[in-house]
Amino acid sequence: MTPATVRRHAVPHRERPRIAVVSLSQGTRPDDLRRGLDSVLAQQGVELDVVCVGNGWEPTGLPDGVRALALAENVGIPAGRNAGAEVVDGDYVFFLDDDASIPSETFLRDAVALFERDPSLGLVQPRVVDPSGAANPSRWVPRIRKGDPTESSPVFSVWEGAVVLPMDVYRAVGGWGAPYFYAHEGIELAWRVWDAGRRTWYAGDLVAHHPAIDPARHSEYVRLNARNRVWLARRNLPAPLRPVYVGSWAVIQVLRWWRHPRRLRVWFDGVREGWSSDCGPARPMGWLTIGRMTLAGRPPVV
Repeated sequence: MTPATVRRHAVPHRERPRIAVVSLSQGTRPDDLRRGLDSVLAQQGVELDVVCVGNGWEPTGLPDGVRALALAENVGIPAGRNAGAEVVDGDYVFFLDDDASIPSETFLRDAVALFERDPSLGLVQPRVVDPSGAANPSRWVPRIRKGDPTESSPVFSVWEGAVVLPMDVYRAVGGWGAPYFYAHEGIELAWRVWDAGRRTWYAGDLVAHHPAIDPARHSEYVRLNARNRVWLARRNLPAPLRPVYVGSWAVIQVLRWWRHPRRLRVWFDGVREGWSSDCGPARPMGWLTIGRMTLAGRPPVV
């Protein structure tokens, strides 16, 4: 990336940057939702445009300063986020899950400062902490070498529950991958940020709160994990790399779950579904992007 490209990427500086905020909910966690929205409304040094998207739910009881957008049915997590982003406006867009919150009143201003200091950044994910003191899952640090969670670094996937992007980057990459419904949409978003010439960044000095809950609690988790892994390859990788990526993850799953043959059967059923079903339009990344990702520490083959 050349200095001229970096300059073109910069968002104009404002004393009070305008942040579009999208909170997605099905209305099943009203206390958590209110906590998250209150943490957004408490932000200092920014202007806010906040919407709560009811995914198959009519949002009620929202605090002042939060608009409601009701979707008639559950369209899935990524499509629900996209719907919210269509009705808000800002220099940046912040997506916050309904069971997440931001403890610092300067979180958003601090996130904007990262982009202002380094215009090569295209997405920022904070460090995630369970406020109860429970052990934080290693998956919340989205890198192969987990290391110290407080250390920042480039990453190639994100925990989707609290992420910030410049609005022009969000629009340029096409938003979240709606066909996924649930699982792996954060990997695609991170990859497409890289393909847009930016970097995806894990900010260990920013903190979001979220309970430490195993995502496998969802009944469809294993199937969607496998199907979407294949879709991720088909939608984003050049044809020669697609079987390599899926094959490497098949090996990983066998090593993880060889003592759980029933779970593995479901996973491989999902893989077959991923190859045979419609994954939506493909947008393969360029080989230059693959080279940049490799030099930054993780080629998109695992």
